[in-house]
Amino acid sequence: MANSFSAETTYGQRAKLGLIVPPTNTVNEAEWNSAVPEGVSVHAARMALHTDTTSKEGKDALHRDLAGAVRSLSPAGVAAIAYGCTAGSMISPRHALAERMSAEVDLPCVTTAAAIVDALEALNLKLVSVATPYDQRLNDHEVGFLNEQNIDVLAIEGLGLGANGPSEYPLIHRVPKERIIELAISVDKPDAEALLISCTDFPTFGIIEQLEDQLGKPVITSNQATMWATLRAAGIQDNLKHLGQLFRDC
Repeated sequence: MANSFSAETTYGQRAKLGLIVPPTNTVNEAEWNSAVPEGVSVHAARMALHTDTTSKEGKDALHRDLAGAVRSLSPAGVAAIAYGCTAGSMISPRHALAERMSAEVDLPCVTTAAAIVDALEALNLKLVSVATPYDQRLNDHEVGFLNEQNIDVLAIEGLGLGANGPSEYPLIHRVPKERIIELAISVDKPDAEALLISCTDFPTFGIIEQLEDQLGKPVITSNQATMWATLRAAGIQDNLKHLGQLFRDC
């Protein structure tokens, strides 16, 4: 008896995207699933959170866990893989981490920190204000990373989450969008060419266009930039509505 299997996959006919997220992150997958184009599917893996990305031991642990995560996604037939963690991917040179991931599975890979800078460069933007959920220590780390990429931070403001340790990170996804809008507006500076909203567990889909209209400048967010970079790496060039100038122009 001949089988009745279709030659075409039921979901992800155009592309399957792999996504690696920290264990407490519940926003990244939800936002991507709400916004990917028709015929594109998202397939996620969870990985331990790495707060030390500077010491040799910290980097070795990150590289080891990322290698296992990308290898776990490869059999799903994904076209590209993203490491969806902003703070955990702020490593220079910015594409080094993605290149390590690609070497494991021979697939295009992206990281959130690199995607943010790539998005700013694609729009020819150098001066930013930054809104984050983070504490001062992590904000300082982000400023240092962005400065290394020739991005000038005119102002940065966070909500202080993480000041008492990683146990506070699950609070990030609970921040109401109204509070994120308030934070974004308060940190914006007239001379800033763009507003950056950092952290993949910070919900921003649904407010990007609103903020762009209100501020009169592009808004780049962690999940938006990472999804843009991953779609483009997978060969999907769709211009998506409601996700800002980045998806309209690039």
